[in-house]
Amino acid sequence: MSTEPRPLPADPVAGLARELLAELGEDPDREALLRTPARVAESLRFLTQGYGIDVKDVVRDAVYAEPYEEMVLVRDIEVYSLCEHHLLPFYGRAHIAYMPRGRIVGLSKLPRVVDVFARRLQVQERLTTQIAEALDEALSPYGVAVVIEAFHLCMMMRGVQKQNSQTVTSSLTGVFRNDPKTRSEFLELIGRRPR
Repeated sequence: MSTEPRPLPADPVAGLARELLAELGEDPDREALLRTPARVAESLRFLTQGYGIDVKDVVRDAVYAEPYEEMVLVRDIEVYSLCEHHLLPFYGRAHIAYMPRGRIVGLSKLPRVVDVFARRLQVQERLTTQIAEALDEALSPYGVAVVIEAFHLCMMMRGVQKQNSQTVTSSLTGVFRNDPKTRSEFLELIGRRPR
């Protein structure tokens, strides 16, 4: 093996990943690590691709006039994101409901809206609010409800090392915030008992 240092990869993120490996005490020229910097760069770009997506573009062509005014709920939407404090994953599921006011959105767009915001460096609290606010703005419904239940590897693998601690966040607008019956119906439908 050559003792000459390899040139840094042209991709600046890959170059930083290579430097990080060396700073952690690894040999970035070790055979198993040669492609690791490029893989890390590709992975991070995928996991943060939400920065380059405007939620308006996601829902624009999928909002339809419809006189339906009862609750629409999509539950158990898989969520994968990166904690902005430690760059470790958090994962779980989102439940989204809205009360249409003459307009509905294609059902597949709700998980897509989740991904737009989850594919950024995040905190769960902001993620929950961003989803609710985006749907409220796009649909102007009577209300939106979002609950996210997630496990955070920054709590599981390091720090307090609690394996079964789940974080639950909610963001409620309109009738979900102001009408106890609507809020209770939503909570019951997602399997959470209202207090």
